[in-house]
Amino acid sequence: MSKHHANALWEGNLPKGKGKYTLKTSGYEGSLNFSSRFEESKDASSPEELIGAAHASCFSMAFAHALDQAGHKPEKIETDAEVTLAKANGSFSITEIFLKTKGKVSDINKDEFDKIATSAKENCPVSKALKGVNIILQAQLD
Repeated sequence: MSKHHANALWEGNLPKGKGKYTLKTSGYEGSLNFSSRFEESKDASSPEELIGAAHASCFSMAFAHALDQAGHKPEKIETDAEVTLAKANGSFSITEIFLKTKGKVSDINKDEFDKIATSAKENCPVSKALKGVNIILQAQLD
């Protein structure tokens, strides 16, 4: 079993407060604030952005592994994640994650590429953890 650790600190109320997070394994730190999460300011990160990074990373790794297991050698998998935070019924929820991936893979046709991509989307651990969210995948074979 593998365990991973992070820490978050928030100071003050929600609209005027500020926070930071630390990824304990790497020591990477980032900042958080209200306007970066709920408004258009992009001077800090947000939990949704961190979920997007985790999901894009997990999917890319799972996709590369699935391609390899199917006998196709991936040269490069690059995935963007767009996480939508929306207010519905008086509270906020993550309503959708759009994964847009590009892969450079030799000796594979588009149908097989798409089939393996879809399977990776369904089976990567982060996708499994986010089962309550609509996850959309667009896969491009370079």
